[in-house]
Amino acid sequence: MHRRRFLAAGQWQHAARANLTLALAAALTGGLIEAHAQTAATPTVQDRPTLRAAFEAAWARQPEAQALAARRDAARAQQQAARSLTPEPVAMELSTKTDRLNRNLGTREYDIGVAIPLWLPGERGRSQALADAEGRAIESRTTAAQLRVAATVREGWWTWQRARVELDAARGQLDNVRRIAADVGKRLKAGDLARADQHQADGAVAAAEAAVAQAEGSLTAAWQQLRPLVDMPGAAAPSHSPSADAEPEPSTVPSAADGLETHAELLSLKDRSAVADGVAALAATQSRASPELTIAATRDRGTYGESYQQTFTVGVRIPFGAGPRHDARVASARAEVVELQAQMALERARLAGEREAARARADAARTQLAATERRAQLARESRGFFDKSFRLGESDLPTRLRIEADAADAERQALRARIELAAAISAWRQALGLLPQ
Repeated sequence: MHRRRFLAAGQWQHAARANLTLALAAALTGGLIEAHAQTAATPTVQDRPTLRAAFEAAWARQPEAQALAARRDAARAQQQAARSLTPEPVAMELSTKTDRLNRNLGTREYDIGVAIPLWLPGERGRSQALADAEGRAIESRTTAAQLRVAATVREGWWTWQRARVELDAARGQLDNVRRIAADVGKRLKAGDLARADQHQADGAVAAAEAAVAQAEGSLTAAWQQLRPLVDMPGAAAPSHSPSADAEPEPSTVPSAADGLETHAELLSLKDRSAVADGVAALAATQSRASPELTIAATRDRGTYGESYQQTFTVGVRIPFGAGPRHDARVASARAEVVELQAQMALERARLAGEREAARARADAARTQLAATERRAQLARESRGFFDKSFRLGESDLPTRLRIEADAADAERQALRARIELAAAISAWRQALGLLPQ
């Protein structure tokens, strides 16, 4: 009997060890599965949209970006044409003369020659200068187009970030009032509070839920306005902090913030003005069509039996002046120059005003952020004081809900002030002609 008891005890220990091993394996497997699920659910940094990525995606869809390669090829071809030996391609001339259709005495004449267009005095140099100016204008016009796209993306981006902040604040307030309502429910069962207090707490929860629903709708609308522009996949409320998308202040970029002359809009106008100057100079030079140098060889005979004779011809063709047509081209080119110079002066004044206004908005947003953060800190401390006093029964529910509403509003204002500062810095960079980064 003792042997049977010993065997039974041994079997029990073996079974216990087996059960413990299975339990540990199940727990380890479940933990790995849960960790894998959390890792898969958490978006990676590469999956999170950023302002720079949004700008690049938006620019890639623009017509200017898609036609840029072809425009550069055209500019290079024009530069090569301006460096060629002739303003137009060389032409070949072939002709023959015979009396076979009437007398048929054997008269034959064969001509072969080339017509070589010639540059007018100064035309080649000015054509090269115009081709180089047009090449620079393509690049500056592309940069100006990028800056305009960046302005649109920045506006939609920060509107989206503001909606995200409002949603985060609304959700935080909902969590807090739900916690208060749960506490009120417990104290109602204990007889410490009346049912009217429960109704007030439930009403605060309903108001917070309505605010969350409204914020979610605003966030979705803001994302749907931004998403077609950038064509980027992503959720309407990614988990990363909006402050991570803040751009550096312009003072951290010394070369681009020194003056207005490096602004993309001014550079574009300046290059367009250079192109107009080149067109005017070239039009003034091209007062007539290009002259031609003709070199030909002739082989002919008079009648049957005569031997063929060989002659050579060298000639120059000089067209007359274009007259009023030339004057119209020159006047039109000079008018374009005057218009672009006046537009450049107006643009310089506008950009200077925008730069100063953007800097002032950034300074005001920085001051506002400091004030709202101080208010939020004080509101959090007051919420802690009144939460403790409410739990101890020293303050009533309306006061506790009012303090909670004030704290939530202070938190919302602080979060929004951070976004406003980031948006103001982004607008400042836009006014200075800096692309998102």
